[in-house]
Amino acid sequence: MSELYKFDIEKGKIILGVDEAGRGPLAGPVVAAAVKINEYHDFFEEINDSKKLTEKKRENLFEKILTFCDVGIGIATVEEIDEVNILNATFLAMNRAIEDIKSQNINYDIVLVDGNKLIKNYDGNQECIIKGDGKSLSIATASIIAKVTRDRIMLKFSEIYPEYHFEKHKGYGTKLHREILLEKGPLKIHRKTFLKKILSNF
Repeated sequence: MSELYKFDIEKGKIILGVDEAGRGPLAGPVVAAAVKINEYHDFFEEINDSKKLTEKKRENLFEKILTFCDVGIGIATVEEIDEVNILNATFLAMNRAIEDIKSQNINYDIVLVDGNKLIKNYDGNQECIIKGDGKSLSIATASIIAKVTRDRIMLKFSEIYPEYHFEKHKGYGTKLHREILLEKGPLKIHRKTFLKKILSNF
C-alpha cells in the first residue's frame, strides 16, 4: 500500500481529492479535477505528483483512474480567467469539478485540495494540503486527471493553430511560445491579462 494512500486513510474520512492544471500558461483554460478513490488497486503504486510522471505514464494512469475511481472535471475559460483573475478562475473550475461529482450522486466527507488556499465559495468540509499531490493519493490522482485533460485540450488547439506549436509547450511561456507570440501576435485562446509583460503594445 502506497504512502500516499496511507495519508488518506489516516484522515478517517471519505475523501474527495481536488487539484488543478494550467494556472501558469499564457493560453488555454484552467482545468480542475475531483477524484474519489473507492478501493485500492495495484496501479496506485505508480502514482505520484503528475509533474514527476512522463506524459505516456500519465496517459496510461488517466485511463485506469477513470475506470476505477469516481471523477469530476471542471473548466474555467480564458475569458473567465481574464475577467475574474487566475486564482478566482481556479476556484471556479474546482467548484465545477465538485459539482460534477455531486451530479453523479457520489458521497464524500471532506475535500482535500492541493495548495495553501481553501476553495472560495465552497461551503462544505475542506482542508488544504501544501504539496498535496505528493502526499495524498486522492489529490495525486486528481492532478493526473486535470493535467491530461488540459493537455488534450491544448493538443486540439495545436490542430487548429499548427503554427503556434501548442503540442510542444501546451500554452506555457516557453522561449518558443514567446517568440511565436512576438512574431504572429496573440490568438483568442491567449490570456490577455498574462501577455502585458511580453507584448508591450497589448
